[in-house]
Amino acid sequence: MAAVDTARAHAQAVLRVRGLARAAAVLPAAVAVVLLAGRFTGRIGAPGAADAAGWDAARWAVCAVAALTLLVAGLTARALRRAEPPRTPAVPLDRAEAPELYRLIDELAGRLDVPAPSTVALTPDCDSWLEDVPPPRRPGPLRPHPGAPAPVLVIGSPFLWWMRAGELRALLAPVVAGSAASADPEIAAARRFLRSLDACLDSGRGAAPGLGGGTLAAPPRPPRRGPAALADRITRRITRRLLGACRGHSAELERSVAAWASEQARTVDYGLRIAAQEQVGLAYAGWDRLLTRVALPAWRLGRHPAHLNAGVVSALTELSRRDRLADGYGSRLGDRPACDLLEQPGSVDRAVSRLAAELFFGRPAAGAWHELEWTDYPAEAVDAGWRAGAAALQAALDRLAPQSRPGAPTLTRLLVRLAEGDGEQLAAALAAQLARTTAPAPLLEPDRSGRDLLVDHVTAMVCCAAVDTAGGAPGLDWLDGPVLLLGGVRRTDLAGPVAQAVEQGQDGPLRAWLDAADVRLEKPVRL
Repeated sequence: MAAVDTARAHAQAVLRVRGLARAAAVLPAAVAVVLLAGRFTGRIGAPGAADAAGWDAARWAVCAVAALTLLVAGLTARALRRAEPPRTPAVPLDRAEAPELYRLIDELAGRLDVPAPSTVALTPDCDSWLEDVPPPRRPGPLRPHPGAPAPVLVIGSPFLWWMRAGELRALLAPVVAGSAASADPEIAAARRFLRSLDACLDSGRGAAPGLGGGTLAAPPRPPRRGPAALADRITRRITRRLLGACRGHSAELERSVAAWASEQARTVDYGLRIAAQEQVGLAYAGWDRLLTRVALPAWRLGRHPAHLNAGVVSALTELSRRDRLADGYGSRLGDRPACDLLEQPGSVDRAVSRLAAELFFGRPAAGAWHELEWTDYPAEAVDAGWRAGAAALQAALDRLAPQSRPGAPTLTRLLVRLAEGDGEQLAAALAAQLARTTAPAPLLEPDRSGRDLLVDHVTAMVCCAAVDTAGGAPGLDWLDGPVLLLGGVRRTDLAGPVAQAVEQGQDGPLRAWLDAADVRLEKPVRL
């Protein structure tokens, strides 16, 4: 029970900060009331008394301070009340859409003797948590609230497709156990106050999208001027001070709540939970690789794969086939997957996959997303991506041509420029063009140098030529993304010759590779 007492102690400390803020707001007004009452009763600064003038001046000064303090307190309270709490990007699941999943969670809450979460939602991330729901009518962060609804259980969607049903139950046990803390009145009040402070600050500057407990805040307001801007600055400064006073207690509160929930969950599937934790790291690695290697090339073309969660199962199954250390993971696939707890897993996968595209990439250049099935990925994502990359490289070559004379999109022209040592200029021209025409995806990939971009685009043009002239075909590898198939076999030996041609201007190894693959250098590539 030590964790329980510690959590409540820190919650009380946060509430004391709230109480002190409220007391500081009304203290000048209380003093002003005392002074005014003394004036009317004749007990303080009575008319005709020797000190009447001094007390009158003090009354005017205190009344002015009280009015200003109440004004600032009112503005701050209004800002906190109007601030929109951050929202986690998630796909809500009704009980009718997942009755077995709800039944599993209800039984788990019963075994833990805690309130069951109100609803369940899925998010495209490898994490799970409880998210408190703001009450329908919020009287304000500086006044207590009689109660709040049970929290929402947010589950990372890759867990449902990769985890087995028993593993998911074991993994969710400490998460569901945290609902006991959400039902504690003091902890719930402290959390509401802290969320209001965070939301007030975020409403002015906006919050970056994030997952793993991250949030999406309301869009920032347009800049204000005059008295309104001054009021905003004062409000934000007060809010920042209050949040700073609560920061240490807030962190310790959540740490104690996590320890409390973990201790409660030790009686439920503890041994299985240890094994399930091993799957969390594997699922995270597979999900991250699927997004960066497979989904991102399609997103750049305005197409979003409709079944990312099913794809992560294929990626992790392929990993278990290739990696001897993962041999044991394949044997789990005979057990019932957690996605069977959903009535329509395919429809849910579609919704989560669309959310992942909007969250990690944003809006496509075309303005609307086009759904993409995995069977169509080689043609609509791999081949189309290669053609787009080759077209961008051709445009960069044209800009470097004498008098900007466009030339035929052939490998011969490209290799001659690389052999002449124009790789740096070509990389710079390509990077400048992509900066103007390509939307970045900062959540998924770091900044890349012009040389790295040139390597990718030269590879794309070589693959296009191989498809057009040597019977090659685009393919999909679940771990590496787009691949080139020659004679039905994946070619993994292209990266070295391309890097030598780009970085050192040595086109001999690449010409030898192209000659061995029967790729015609002089034939224009279809863009």
